[in-house]
Amino acid sequence: MGLTPVPGDQLAAVSTAMEMVERPRPKPLPTSPFRLSHWVKPESERYRALFRRVGTPWLWYSRLAMDEERLRAILDDPQVEIYAAVDRTGIEIGMVELDFRVAGSCGLAYFGLVPELTGKGHGNWLMGHALAFAWRKDVRRVWVHTCTLDHPGALTFYRRHGFTPTKRTLETFPDPRVLGLLPADAAPQIPMLGPVRR
Repeated sequence: MGLTPVPGDQLAAVSTAMEMVERPRPKPLPTSPFRLSHWVKPESERYRALFRRVGTPWLWYSRLAMDEERLRAILDDPQVEIYAAVDRTGIEIGMVELDFRVAGSCGLAYFGLVPELTGKGHGNWLMGHALAFAWRKDVRRVWVHTCTLDHPGALTFYRRHGFTPTKRTLETFPDPRVLGLLPADAAPQIPMLGPVRR
């Protein structure tokens, strides 16, 4: 067994690629006090704000590090669909991002709820809708990636909803807290070793 040193300003995670290659059998969608709102070409800052609210505990940062042109290319693409989960007062409390840019395939690019709602069963409602939207008549494969920085129950959750693990990879990347993209106190379960860059 080997150990690979990781610099203090970097993070390492084991990423698991998962897929579903058969359409799930139809079943009633779970009920919820929430609703989904389809965001067509959302404003960048509105998108980033929800991305931060949902993803900060798991150190999601890729869309925060993108320049505006690259981000707009994704948000404006008609083959990328973004849905915000909204509570009764109109506050966004979760997100689903579906990527249909590869023919015959749908990627569950981002999926999650704000931390206050995780572990309360609302994810089943969100996943039910995500899969209903993902499995179009021309889709033969739905995929998702999760990693060891995600919620500890993420892998089990995806398996329970029909995804099968297919591959593992080791990823290393800059710590977004060190880069200043996320607050230094984000994700306290993952120690920050490097100083924040100014």
